[in-house]
Amino acid sequence: MKQKIGAKKSKGAKEPLAKPAASRASPGGFGKVAVLFGGRSAEREISLRSGNMVLGALKRKGIDAHAFDPQDQGLEQLIAQHFDRVFIALHGRFGEDGTVQGALEYLGLPYTGSGVMASAIAMDKWRTKLLWQAAGVPTPPYEVLNKETDFLSVGERLGVPLMVKPAREGSSIGMSKVTSLEKIEAAYELATEYDDVIIAERFIEGVEVTAAIVDDEPLPLIRLETPRTFYDYQAKYFSDDTRYICPSGLPADQERRIQEQALRAFKLIGCSGWGRVDVMVDRAGEPYLLEVNTIPGMTDHSLVPMAARARGIEFDDLCVRVLESAHVG
Repeated sequence: MKQKIGAKKSKGAKEPLAKPAASRASPGGFGKVAVLFGGRSAEREISLRSGNMVLGALKRKGIDAHAFDPQDQGLEQLIAQHFDRVFIALHGRFGEDGTVQGALEYLGLPYTGSGVMASAIAMDKWRTKLLWQAAGVPTPPYEVLNKETDFLSVGERLGVPLMVKPAREGSSIGMSKVTSLEKIEAAYELATEYDDVIIAERFIEGVEVTAAIVDDEPLPLIRLETPRTFYDYQAKYFSDDTRYICPSGLPADQERRIQEQALRAFKLIGCSGWGRVDVMVDRAGEPYLLEVNTIPGMTDHSLVPMAARARGIEFDDLCVRVLESAHVG
């Protein structure tokens, strides 16, 4: 992995986010904290990596944090074991889609990240795009696919290349970049292994950037470059030839507009606290928003920690910042 995090602040950069003093000065004020990770989604492996890094960070900060894998024990054990709040580091279904959030609200336990509704919508790329389209947020043209679809006609309408993806998976799982019409059906069949709602989306040629959001404020954009066909699962978590460029190199006014658009799209869905919005910038400089991640990765290859570091927030402090935002409902 090659990483270029600028040592100097870019023009117009802000000072690090204000740090709430009370809880930061008293780690015990958080009580007993459960870090939920693992789970049973297709993203379990990444969740284990994220959760272990978060757990280590909170412990280094003197917080009484404990690992909790919902695959191994029922959520009622959170009450039985007297936990006071929950840091959710689950990725994918049963963790990022509102199900765990709803259970924690029923139990009355404060949790990190977005609420039930926002989590459910953000996990569903199709319904996210419906809301964005209604509100005028730019997102690539797309169509929903099913087994009755005339794949050639879809390809002709959207053009190639295009992306075929499960609507309710993350980490690019089940996703394919299709470069010829005759390959759309095979990409559809792969996606159906992970979901029964599949979308085909026009591929935007240009620059891929991501906008991390913490405390409802967008952090510096990261520009992504990979020699692979697209920024897929391997490029996200394992490849050492993926380049992460921050500052992004975009003109300051363009970066600011993208950050504002990302924050608007984030809040439009009802998201709060922290997350990440993925964006493609076409060759004319126009941004197209792809999706929202309400529980982004927190691994050594992950983007939110990189953007936070460029903003002057180290990983351990970032984890505490996220924990401070825990809420019920």
